[in-house]
Amino acid sequence: MQFATITRILGLLIMVFSLTMIPPSIVALIYQDGGGSAFVLTFFLTIIFGFTIYFPKRRAKSELKVRDGFLVVVLFWTVLSLMGAVPFLLMNTIEMSLADSVFEAFSGLTTTGATVISGLDTLPHSILYYRQQLQWLGGMGIIVLAVAILPMLGIGGMQLYRAETPGPMKDNKLTPRIAGTAKALWYIYLGLTIACGVSYWLAGMTPFDALAHSFSTVAIGGFSPHDASIGYFDSASIELIASLFMLLSGVNFSLHFMVVRRLSLTPYFKDPEFRSYLVMLVSITLICLTVLLVYNRFDFSEGLVKSIFHTVSIATTTGFASSDFSAWPSFLPVLLILTSFAGARAASTGGGIKIIRIVLLFKQGFREIKRLVHPTGVFLIKLGKTSVSDRVVQAVWGFFATYVMLFLILMILLMANGIDQITAFSAVAACLNNLGPGLGEVAVNYSGLNDFTKYILSFAMLLGRLEIFTLLVLFTPYFWRR
Repeated sequence: MQFATITRILGLLIMVFSLTMIPPSIVALIYQDGGGSAFVLTFFLTIIFGFTIYFPKRRAKSELKVRDGFLVVVLFWTVLSLMGAVPFLLMNTIEMSLADSVFEAFSGLTTTGATVISGLDTLPHSILYYRQQLQWLGGMGIIVLAVAILPMLGIGGMQLYRAETPGPMKDNKLTPRIAGTAKALWYIYLGLTIACGVSYWLAGMTPFDALAHSFSTVAIGGFSPHDASIGYFDSASIELIASLFMLLSGVNFSLHFMVVRRLSLTPYFKDPEFRSYLVMLVSITLICLTVLLVYNRFDFSEGLVKSIFHTVSIATTTGFASSDFSAWPSFLPVLLILTSFAGARAASTGGGIKIIRIVLLFKQGFREIKRLVHPTGVFLIKLGKTSVSDRVVQAVWGFFATYVMLFLILMILLMANGIDQITAFSAVAACLNNLGPGLGEVAVNYSGLNDFTKYILSFAMLLGRLEIFTLLVLFTPYFWRR
């Protein structure tokens, strides 16, 4: 284990993160909201902390191994979330406990979108902007950004990239150099953010709201500067714009890169995971629309917009809302929560198990059925025209089994802590899938939960963001053996 090199890189990354305190300080200055001192102080605390870690090991530049990459990523996300909680603690205009601050910071950086804050409309613009910025930075991943902008991380950059990037297939590079791949992903991410923000502004949002919501939309985060979320604007056009950009952000960013490079939409429709993604969204939308119309909840046009918006929002694990979907009739609230388990596509900014894993699980299940009929037959699993190796299929099954086991453990822990079954189930689902809103006591926010529960759910958010194994591997004895 290259502990000296790990310490050096961690210090560098923390110092880079300190720069993120400058934009909310500028926002505080523009709006004169009195929140600037908290961010300025956090800036100095963070950069001093990062420099203290970096300086003693500044000359350590050994090549990172696979294990080193995992440790850097986990340490960085944990330390970063804890440092990100400091402004919430220091802010005079809002009283938040340590548990609340940690929960909010973890929720922001992991793009979960669960919040313990109420009365958002009355808070200073600087803290509102900061929450949105946390999600935007966490969306693509600060590690990927660091690999893109810091040539000094070129050695071992691939290990960091692989450890953080979500999805079962992580070896595909868009460009010959991993730094080039990271830059390409961030350019697409930035382009989508700008396009989303301009669209929101043209649809009637203020520049601040447009910027804030573009951050959380493209990051598939779900934070909003308003308690009513997207429902604050009461605009069908804004809901449809949000749906479009949530849908695009839930797509593999490598696929976006291919479309841009070829100037053709063909790569979208040739991709089997994308087709499955669209089929799921369309199917759930039609089910929601049908039930809403049967129960006379909305008229057709409003029901169609609400169905599209909430299906895309929940399925991509964004967590925006324009109405209280937890109060929708019949089985719809549970159906939407279950949809978040599938989540978005691999290598997108979304959470959940990922569509590609669901497709592979289905294909593997169907293969086992065929083997019952033809025991000696050889059946390949294909995605499109490409055969999937048994190693990948086994990894998917392992991920799913571990996911289910952890879900049950976390749910039981919450129930043991006095949480009812519906709230426990939806809270774990919302945090482990990086969704945000849940049912029961957490339908509005998570402020009613006790501190221990908030820490458990913060851990669940990190598990979901790092796709379980990246974090769990650190708790195995095999990881630490020489």
